[in-house]
Amino acid sequence: MQNSYMRITLRQLLVFRTVCEQRSYSRAAELLALTQPAVSLQVRQLEELLEERLLDYIGKKLYLTEAAEYLLTTANDVFQRLDVLDMQLSELRGTLKGTLRIAAESSAKYLLPHLLAAFQQRHPDIHPVLNVFNRAQLIRRLNENRDDLVIMTDVPDDMALDFMPFLNNPIVAVAPAGHPLSQLPAPVPLKNLQQYTLVRREHGSGTRRACETFFSQKHISFSNVVEFNSHEAQREGVSAGLGIAFLPRYCIYRELRDGSLQELPIKELPIVRSWCLVHPRGRQLSPVAQAFENFILQERQVINAIAAKFEGTLSST
Repeated sequence: MQNSYMRITLRQLLVFRTVCEQRSYSRAAELLALTQPAVSLQVRQLEELLEERLLDYIGKKLYLTEAAEYLLTTANDVFQRLDVLDMQLSELRGTLKGTLRIAAESSAKYLLPHLLAAFQQRHPDIHPVLNVFNRAQLIRRLNENRDDLVIMTDVPDDMALDFMPFLNNPIVAVAPAGHPLSQLPAPVPLKNLQQYTLVRREHGSGTRRACETFFSQKHISFSNVVEFNSHEAQREGVSAGLGIAFLPRYCIYRELRDGSLQELPIKELPIVRSWCLVHPRGRQLSPVAQAFENFILQERQVINAIAAKFEGTLSST
């Protein structure tokens, strides 16, 4: 049996991993510039080597078997180790290069490109790849060890994770310009918001989770709710007059600056959470991931200056 495993090729693992990520033979074929029969053949050969079925169609949806889940974890480990080898060899040659794969929650996508630009100025041969997900998706990716680093605010305490807070992510209440709440003397009691429609995020969102915890602590509830699956849709919903929303300030800095949205002067706000740099506990970071972590640790002045562009004043974090 061990000999049959040794006959597995990197090409087969790459094809298999792509099919798993895309949940589609045809989309995997397009990405890999292969025909669909060629992709199917590679997966079938893997099944023969492992003597296990890997993928099943139920209806029109592709599902991974338990054996496929194990193989996908192994495939990710193999390719990550090869990436690390490439980086280590680059270090031997006196350069640091490679791909830095970061997965981040959606509230961080406005600030992160600026951090990555500053980081790349110091390491021009490192190429960042940023993918954005909600909190539930990030937890799945952490379980699957899919990324070099994850950036999120609400780090799960039931997983073996190392994390480093590095910047506050304040959540504020916003309304359209001229909203009745903005005409009241400040500070406005939080309970006054309950009579208005709440424009909120979907289940799985870290912002929604933070807000629901806060609402529970303050004993407030909203009888009228509209739900969207992105901060952009929330923002547009508020602009359109659907209701009020609790949004990370970094997501609406342009609208606050031009006056199309107003931050409501609520006494109990903002809700303050910290973005954290996260990775599985005990995992040895690749050289490029370690370089980014060092950048976050050592370049506080740069990070604060970038944050100041969004906040209007220098961050104190």
